[in-house]
Amino acid sequence: EASGTEAERDTAWPGLAPRAKHGRKATFPLSLREKWPGAELGQAWLLPWAGRQLPSAALPPGAALSGGAVLGVAALAHPSALSSRALDSRASCRINPGAFAGGRENRMPVLISRIFPGLAAERCGALRLGDAILSVNGIDLRDATHDQAVQALKRAGREVVLEVKYMREATPYIRKPSLVSDLPWDGAAPQSPNLSGSEDSGSPKHLGPAKDRKVIPLKMCYVARNLSMPDLENRLIELHSADSRNTLVLRCQDSASAHSWFTAIHSNIAALLPQVLAELNAMLAASNAPGSREVRHIAWLAEQARLDGGRQQWRPVLLAVTEKDLRLYDCMPWTRDAWASPCHSYPLLATRLVHSGAGRRSPCVGSDLTFATRTGSRQGIEMHVFRVETHRDLSAWTRTLVQGCHAAAELVKEVSLGCVLNNQEVRLAIHYESGFTISREEAGCSTVLFRYPFEKLKMSADDGIRNLFLDFGGPEGELALELHSCPKPIVFVLHTFLSAKVTRLGLLV
Repeated sequence: EASGTEAERDTAWPGLAPRAKHGRKATFPLSLREKWPGAELGQAWLLPWAGRQLPSAALPPGAALSGGAVLGVAALAHPSALSSRALDSRASCRINPGAFAGGRENRMPVLISRIFPGLAAERCGALRLGDAILSVNGIDLRDATHDQAVQALKRAGREVVLEVKYMREATPYIRKPSLVSDLPWDGAAPQSPNLSGSEDSGSPKHLGPAKDRKVIPLKMCYVARNLSMPDLENRLIELHSADSRNTLVLRCQDSASAHSWFTAIHSNIAALLPQVLAELNAMLAASNAPGSREVRHIAWLAEQARLDGGRQQWRPVLLAVTEKDLRLYDCMPWTRDAWASPCHSYPLLATRLVHSGAGRRSPCVGSDLTFATRTGSRQGIEMHVFRVETHRDLSAWTRTLVQGCHAAAELVKEVSLGCVLNNQEVRLAIHYESGFTISREEAGCSTVLFRYPFEKLKMSADDGIRNLFLDFGGPEGELALELHSCPKPIVFVLHTFLSAKVTRLGLLV
């Protein structure tokens, strides 16, 4: 990730210009490798070829996001409107016509795009790639279409007198007529059934040539701030594709504009979540494969990853909550096979929320909004710290996890496992309603050794390796159960059962 120089960062950039309450449209830069060309965002992420309000002088090179495929479009001004910084190379010479591009229909001046070796244009030495043709033999071409320029050159005869003005900003674009092709968002077509531009896809239909714009479906995209690249000025917005392959970085005029646009984009993505849940559950309902439980909530977050040297970094992760599980993905699972292959899957019954609120201080936006989960597993305790973008997201995830764990307790009802008590093989069962039962199998029948309700439990503890200690205040004293694996999963299940029962009694909100 490279950042621009101080001079580049201090350059004035075009601002946002909302046009309507429900159909916002604005022009501002996009990070395109080593440039920040201008882009125009409309109601449905319409990114046209040229922002009409952008002066060419407003396009210095800037910072780039390494490895992120980023879209840019040129903002080329009328030749007469070029700033004084543009090189004015007015020259007259007698030459044969060379190749040229642009025109009014492309919202560009007519540009010299090729100079053939050995011909008069090269021998003249006064023409350069990127020159805007102002006139041909005295005929004004400042507002000419491409065809009008062709006809003017055909009628000019064998000798042509050109009046030109150099446009340095145009040079990169005459080699590649459209920067829209630099955005590979279409290269990984989403597999959602409603992302094909249908009426119920959430995106309006657009008229006009497709090469002049890029329409990006917002469904299951991830919009974030200060995630993949430093944002000391707090005016960047990051949009990550649902397949996590592409990233669009927008730079706004100021932090207020960035916040306004972030809120608008985030709200539209959130509004599409019910449709996503309906599609996922319909797909899973048609399958009897393992893990095809009802999806309660799904959304992108940032997960805290620990790097070498103790450093920490946030990375995008897709979190899904089903009836019984908490699942982590690195991209949106549109297919059954993808859904069945999460990066991690944890039972809600052995998971609990341990923190929710403002985290450590962030250099840009104040306090990070984070929540943490702890899960008891055979390897011990696994902890994850997640960051959300808004207080509404934090409340939604807090509520979803707490209620999901309690609902899983009522759904599962009972958990049992084998263990050793006083050198005898026994079975410990914990039931959501009736409590604890320790029994021994003898001659094909089960003999109950101890049975206690939850309210009799005085103390519970474990050594984190194999032993679980339970004290019910009975004459047998403390029961030391030697498990066949780490005791953390059953300890977390016990805590979830107790929390769900207390909440059901109205003692915990």
